[in-house]
Amino acid sequence: MAVSVPFSRSAATACARTISNLSLAAARSKRDDIKRRLRDGGDPIEVFRKQPLGDTFREVAQEYVAKRKAEKLAEVTLRKKEWLLQFAYPDLGSRRLLEIRSVDVLAILREVEAKGCYETARRLRATIGAVFRYGVATGRAENDPTVALRGAIISPVVTSRAAILEPAKFGGLLRAIDAFDGQPTTIAGLKLLALLFPRPGELRNATWEEFNFSDRVWSLPAARTKMRREHRIPLARQAISILEELKGLTGHGSLVFPSFYGGKKPISENTLNCALRRMGYGQNEMTSHGFRASASTLLNESGKWSIDAIERQLAHLDSNGVRRAYARGAYWNERVQMMTWWADYLDELRCASPANSVVRRSPA
Repeated sequence: MAVSVPFSRSAATACARTISNLSLAAARSKRDDIKRRLRDGGDPIEVFRKQPLGDTFREVAQEYVAKRKAEKLAEVTLRKKEWLLQFAYPDLGSRRLLEIRSVDVLAILREVEAKGCYETARRLRATIGAVFRYGVATGRAENDPTVALRGAIISPVVTSRAAILEPAKFGGLLRAIDAFDGQPTTIAGLKLLALLFPRPGELRNATWEEFNFSDRVWSLPAARTKMRREHRIPLARQAISILEELKGLTGHGSLVFPSFYGGKKPISENTLNCALRRMGYGQNEMTSHGFRASASTLLNESGKWSIDAIERQLAHLDSNGVRRAYARGAYWNERVQMMTWWADYLDELRCASPANSVVRRSPA
């Protein structure tokens, strides 16, 4: 005869946490074992508390990803981590963390490296290391074997994204954008990249609810920024004009730049770069991300604005934690003035002849 055992809420929670990352078959097996021990008179709390957590690489990796998801890590970053872990699962997935050595991880990294994917191999090492460090913290691993692999794989060559840094050439780019015969939304996107210099992904995924025309500000929520901090961009009258015209085209939906193939997704990450190629700007000359470098260079060379205001407008974080905390809310008034000056300066560059396109410097 089956024995009815009291089942407390805390015990149920402990059980759920224990089996949440197991396969269905493994979870059923653990369930049956728990039922048997309860029928034998075991204390429910102690039975559930003594259930071991999974200690295979796949089980710990899935727990780690679930933890990062609970910490509100960006969805795109989570997908990248899950994609990277797919390289490790075939060889490491069913093995216990305690059994995996540095040489086992290196073999996987070398397979990726052999395909010329040096950056992927680097990121894969970092992700595997994060899983092991989580395993150490939860008592299922003794060390992180990836520490010994520093310098063991080819380091990717870091290259800066191409950008136009000379005023005359940048003015020529602005005129080329005006004359471009592409989609109106693509043209608007390029113009806003020049005026506001956000990260291209932040612009592509912008929604209309983020823009406040009356306050003249674009507020990017923390979840959509690289640094996971809310970022505000002052809107000069030139940017407002472009956005108001654009709203007549795409304002019926939530996305400012909906895909040409369906309004539920934004334009692809290649749309703006492809437009630059069609205008004759090669990938070694200008990129959509390069507008940020162009703005940073020309604003700094103007001598009119503090480095702090420029860096804050670029949504860069100071490496000094104390200084970063102190400067958290500063420079807004200066940034408003700077973005107005920048928009007017772009108008001057657009209209100037190449010989006269120079950066306006503040008086000595």
